Amino acid sequence: MPKAKRAKGSAGPGEAVRSLPLAEQILQGQAVRPSRRTKRRGAAAEAEDEYVDEKLSRKILEQARIQQEELEAEHCPGRGAEPPRKTTVLGSASRDGDSDAEDDDEWPTLEKATSMEKEEYCEEVTVNPEDERAIEMFMNMNPPLRRTLADIIMEKITEKQTEVETVMSEISGLPMPQLDPRVLEVYKGVREVLSKYRSGKLPKAFKIIPALSNWEQILYITEPETWTAAAMYQATRIFSSNLKERMAQRFYNLVLLPRVRDDIAEYKRLNFHLYMALKKALFKPGAWFKGILIPLCESGTCTLREAIIIGSILTKCSIPVLHSSAAMLKIAEMEYSGANSIFLRLLIDKKYALPFRVVDALVFHFLGFRRDQRTLPVLWHQCFLTFVQRYKEDLSSEQKESLLELLKFHCHPQISPEIRRELVNSKTRDVEGLQPMAME
Repeated sequence: MPKAKRAKGSAGPGEAVRSLPLAEQILQGQAVRPSRRTKRRGAAAEAEDEYVDEKLSRKILEQARIQQEELEAEHCPGRGAEPPRKTTVLGSASRDGDSDAEDDDEWPTLEKATSMEKEEYCEEVTVNPEDERAIEMFMNMNPPLRRTLADIIMEKITEKQTEVETVMSEISGLPMPQLDPRVLEVYKGVREVLSKYRSGKLPKAFKIIPALSNWEQILYITEPETWTAAAMYQATRIFSSNLKERMAQRFYNLVLLPRVRDDIAEYKRLNFHLYMALKKALFKPGAWFKGILIPLCESGTCTLREAIIIGSILTKCSIPVLHSSAAMLKIAEMEYSGANSIFLRLLIDKKYALPFRVVDALVFHFLGFRRDQRTLPVLWHQCFLTFVQRYKEDLSSEQKESLLELLKFHCHPQISPEIRRELVNSKTRDVEGLQPMAME
């Protein structure tokens, strides 16, 4: 008979366990044996049990608060007597049990965006009256009528209705199909929500608008001109993320830009949520330039305040060089208005490595003023100086000579000498693609 193997952890044959009666051995075998390994390995396991109790934590926080007040009183004497401000903890989770985690991650609250971007937002814009009058001299006195989304959609609906009714009457005599009354009722309810929206989740019916083929018609039902500024920000986030560039361009041009211009004209400043909507719209830079910046310059009615506010977004955001180059080329070739110099100077100041085609277009833009007898604003001279400072070594000798001749027609007592110095004391681009050579 083979030798029975001893179970792991059981007592040896010489111990007192085997001397117990069989009944007691059975009872001990059914009971749970305590673990013999009670020691923890290393000092890290012992550190897990160490913690700071509640009283000590309260004392530490109290001493930290007293030290902070002493530092504020020492460095900022006028702020020492201010009462402590209450802090509010902002969260995206709803208090009721029915929370949508996916929507919370996709659409963060406005309070979070406000806390992140409030420091970058410039509320007040100081405008020099003389510069404003100088820009008004170059504005279009007979601007075309601004068309809103409602005007365009109503025109398209009328044309489509006439066309379809004609075809249907010729074929079967049936009337043109209209929108389902239930759809109209749903989006009229969405309109009421957006006209009073401040924060929180948006209706699901509004989020699916970019996926609809007739999204412009559905958007017209919600009446974008009645949306709050917070609703406009959330709508811009949705449409910039889900629409293609061409469709996003139409939304920017027909909905966002008129709202921004109306807000600036009425309040002499831009609402924070609308400002954030303009920044969020740069998610599609091509649509932003084609739908906001270029139409604003082509209108000929862009004021100095509008140019400063919208131009500040160009300085704060990173924009791909190809989109910026195309925008600079387009602005340089269009009819001049005072706001063009502001946008050009801001784009030039980003110090892109521009293609020679864009540099040549900017040179011809400035040379086009040789026959202009009007007194050019200081903004034009500042833009000219910025261009020369950034791209003086990308100019050919003929271009530099032409620009020096331009200074004889339009001269500024403080800026023109600096432009001349930059042009003379710089290297010259070789037309044949050789190494740059110093200008004689």
